[in-house]
Amino acid sequence: MLDWLKRHVGAATDLRNINDAFVASLVARRRGERVRRKHKDGKIHEGKLVSPATVNRTCTQPLREIMLRAKNIWKVQVGEVKFGDHLLREPQERVREASLDEEDAIMEELGRGYEAAVRFAFLNGCRRMEIIGLEWPHVDFFSRRFTVTGKGGKSRTIPMSEETFQILWAQRNNHPVKVFTFIAWRTRKSLKQVRGRRYPITEAGLKSAMRRAVPAAGVQNFRFHDTRHTAATRVLRKSNLRVAQRLLGHADVATTAKYAHALDDDLRQALEATSSPTRSPTQVDADQANHLERKRNRD
Repeated sequence: MLDWLKRHVGAATDLRNINDAFVASLVARRRGERVRRKHKDGKIHEGKLVSPATVNRTCTQPLREIMLRAKNIWKVQVGEVKFGDHLLREPQERVREASLDEEDAIMEELGRGYEAAVRFAFLNGCRRMEIIGLEWPHVDFFSRRFTVTGKGGKSRTIPMSEETFQILWAQRNNHPVKVFTFIAWRTRKSLKQVRGRRYPITEAGLKSAMRRAVPAAGVQNFRFHDTRHTAATRVLRKSNLRVAQRLLGHADVATTAKYAHALDDDLRQALEATSSPTRSPTQVDADQANHLERKRNRD
């Protein structure tokens, strides 16, 4: 997260010279950059402009944290900056949860190995690249845990549920390195694939499998990343924000708070229940009934 700042600010920059104009120019520079990815040909390709969230996470917010630490802990004189004015507005990320029927319908349309990867995603809320990158050295059947590497190269270890254990156990003889594989449905010499053999799942392959399965299942407005939303929401309903935060690997629990709608739903159901009392009030126990009867007789 600090790499971009290191390249464009530099260690020699005097913190006293960082002001609103400096930060504004820094933000403008970051906003004008494009997402860079390394393709299969080994070349770096530029895509769409970086998102407002990326600008905030890699530029404005880390710089603010550095200056606050310098001022309050290191007692270094710094420039005056209204960082709130430089934070870009981020569109609220939607949270799309699959119903059990929708999940079942999608799973029925998957095959050739992709069903295992997608079910794994529904259970554990892992990102697509975390699933594709999962390798056997990071799977510990003895302690029933696995480790995935997420954004920024950060790793997190997740305990296996019984179903996750069974899914991973079933994959163990398919490939010496990669956990999740697919069965080639035709021979493709350009990709060195032979029909009927297994190969590691790729990002493009997993995307294509979901793009075909979702409409075929009759499910609308559902993407692979929504499996992560689904897992997080289900976990939150059974636990709390801290547990969901650990599952998803969020550094800040505020990021996990977007799933709080699950708790709102539970609260709403509880309130609905209180507004509809039972026809037969709960009977008091025998001792209490006798006590009340004696009291009435005395009165």
